[in-house]
Amino acid sequence: MTQRPDELDQRDYVQSLERGLSVILAFADRHPRMTLSEVAAATGLTRPTARRLLLTLQALGYVRSDGRSFSLTPRVLALGYAYLDSLDLTAIAQPVLERIVSEAQEACTLATLDGTEVVYVSRHAVRRTSSLTLAIGTRLPAYASAMGHVLLADLAPADLRRYFDTAELVRLTSRTLTTEAALEERLRTVRVQGWAVVDQELDEGTRSIAVPVRGGDGRVFAALGLSSSARPVDELVERFLPMLQSGAAEISAGLGSEYSRSHV
Repeated sequence: MTQRPDELDQRDYVQSLERGLSVILAFADRHPRMTLSEVAAATGLTRPTARRLLLTLQALGYVRSDGRSFSLTPRVLALGYAYLDSLDLTAIAQPVLERIVSEAQEACTLATLDGTEVVYVSRHAVRRTSSLTLAIGTRLPAYASAMGHVLLADLAPADLRRYFDTAELVRLTSRTLTTEAALEERLRTVRVQGWAVVDQELDEGTRSIAVPVRGGDGRVFAALGLSSSARPVDELVERFLPMLQSGAAEISAGLGSEYSRSHV
């Protein structure tokens, strides 16, 4: 049960922490960028107090400024990751991955977005030799992977703009998307259809498919994907897409129930 501020001994209550968190929470979807005056108005803080908090958060790497307005940085995600770690995400996802691998006979992976890369946070492989020897912690460029496309497609416009400003779209194969326009067009398709497929854009001969995994707030926080060096794209979509969608729904349900219980 969460303890309300009015139930806590005031000697134990740190008001500066409350104010700092209120500044972070002020940057909602509708307010990804705000001026000092807007932050002060949204939080009910004085301009001098809001300024000190913003500059402190900027020094710590949680906020950035272009000289006129402020916005959050991806480092804020670390606060959410700490929460997800407390849920033991692997315990929720691993049985799902194992079932998919048993049915598909292809390795299955759960990944999140970190900067311009996707990071494997859970993975289960088939018991046979494979050239795709990738482990938890493996990083892949988001622009060239199906899981990356799923995660990029859910970014807010400002966050996607920052991604393009920092990512290097290097040609990895003859099929790699190396222009912003081409990748944006692909991401629009992913948003509409709800899944992504990549045909030899990361590695020659390797095809992959991925679906989004949503957290308790409904936002995409991870991608569930499967790769193969032997199967055509049509088979990935027709045979494996339903498996991945079912698995993603199961993981989302597990996260949603944990999220609800932790906020009772």
